[in-house]
Amino acid sequence: VQLQASGGGLVQAGGSLRVSCEASGDKFVKYAMGWFRQAPGKEREFVASVSRSGGRTAYSDSVKGRFTISRDNAKNTVDLQMDSLKSEDTAVYYCAADLYFTLSDIASTRRNDYDYWGQGTQVTVSS
Repeated sequence: VQLQASGGGLVQAGGSLRVSCEASGDKFVKYAMGWFRQAPGKEREFVASVSRSGGRTAYSDSVKGRFTISRDNAKNTVDLQMDSLKSEDTAVYYCAADLYFTLSDIASTRRNDYDYWGQGTQVTVSS
């Protein structure tokens, strides 16, 4: 599967931004999807994930209540709506796809579970 992220940009603190990821090349519903981010000098960290059905979501503590992940299996897209942005949200945001073969509806938070990664989109929050 190939992943193409878009929608990053510059926003003031307290503002909102929506990043999107479009998947192609395989059946989208086979994959749980996640968003990760990497700030300069820091390791890539988990932000949010959504299960194959969209019925389960998970968030890091740092974004819970401010960010919302959603997916549209008809359009092969996963979005991350980011509200109440803070300067510490500044990072390159990556979407990722987790291919697994059990019947469970999982939204993994573990970076190593994700098999495919997009190219990243820059989000900059000015204070």
